[in-house]
Amino acid sequence: MRHLLLLLTLLLSPLAGAQEDLPGPRHEAGHANGGAEPAVVPMPRPALVVGEVDTPRFHILYTARAEGSARQLAGSIESIRDGFVGVLGRDWPGETEIRVGVGREEFEALALPGGAPPGWAAALAYPTHRIVLLNALSLAAPDGMVTLRHELAHVALGQLAGSWPRWFQEGFAQNITGENWSMTHYAALFRAVTQQRIFRFEHLYDRWPDLPSDVEIAYAQSAAFVAWLSAKHGPEGMGRLVDEVATGQPFEQAFGKAFKSSLWVEELAWRDGLAGRYGWLPLTTSEALLWLGATGLVVAAYVRRRKQKAERFAEMEAQEAAEEVAMRAALEAELAQQRHLLPPPLPPPAERAELTEPSELAEPSDAAAPEWHEPSSPQGPEFEDEEEAMPRPSKPTVH
Repeated sequence: MRHLLLLLTLLLSPLAGAQEDLPGPRHEAGHANGGAEPAVVPMPRPALVVGEVDTPRFHILYTARAEGSARQLAGSIESIRDGFVGVLGRDWPGETEIRVGVGREEFEALALPGGAPPGWAAALAYPTHRIVLLNALSLAAPDGMVTLRHELAHVALGQLAGSWPRWFQEGFAQNITGENWSMTHYAALFRAVTQQRIFRFEHLYDRWPDLPSDVEIAYAQSAAFVAWLSAKHGPEGMGRLVDEVATGQPFEQAFGKAFKSSLWVEELAWRDGLAGRYGWLPLTTSEALLWLGATGLVVAAYVRRRKQKAERFAEMEAQEAAEEVAMRAALEAELAQQRHLLPPPLPPPAERAELTEPSELAEPSDAAAPEWHEPSSPQGPEFEDEEEAMPRPSKPTVH
């Protein structure tokens, strides 16, 4: 289902015709064959090589900067070759040499005399010589092992038989690397089916289309057809095809002997199922459309939720700003009221002294002094002598 969902994204992207017409698949590998490959003669060991590491079926040469990559590659290269045997039903003979350098300069210095790698290639295979060139920088990339498998596929076919159609070479290489499951291939075949632009394989024997969009279709349909043949006939049938082609007879004749059917009959059977696998039918049947609609609803709900959150945040900010203004106004009103109720402040001490009258600081007058009332004398002669004998207290004086 995820393939169908991602497909819509690919179809909405710019047309494939706007892309570059690369000489090979996306991993930018290449292979030398025909007149481009040097003759099989003794080749001197490159001067740049400083060491080597061997496995049962591989001889890995490396430069000083590529030693770590070479030793790491030695740990997984044998299992990769076993995967080829599982698909083809055959193993190619002899020991394969892999030369590893770091950077473009070392990569080109490791090439065979007369077989310089193209400027766009990050790896190169010499099938007749059983030699593969690798740039350690591309090997460390996410698709580095895809590049290696693609080059080993060319070595395998070149060693097992002398002549293969280009569509079979590219289709087999992409199946070994898993590129046939990419969404780019799916989108290319969808476009080819809906536009009725599937090529005849006899037209892809030794040449490739010119338009970039047609190149994508050629790669995609080659990978899909080889996968279909491998699933239908299994390793035994593919092994018989290898044996028949190795005898030197034309490919179509070897194809008929191996599969007991002609290339055209098998191609028609493969074409009959394309609409069900890559056309509009899969999008309008089964549960694919349901999942597609559900995904659209999820996306729409997500967008709506984001919009609601943004609106809610804007409302909260506006409310907080209004509350802050109201609180500030209330505080200012309260302060103003407090200033109105408080008594006026006292003047400074110097001013208070100037306001005081001098008369207020004088001593009180005699009129203001308290009066002293003498007690009345008791009546009778018996008290007169006592009154005279007792001393009379003096009047108090107010100071």
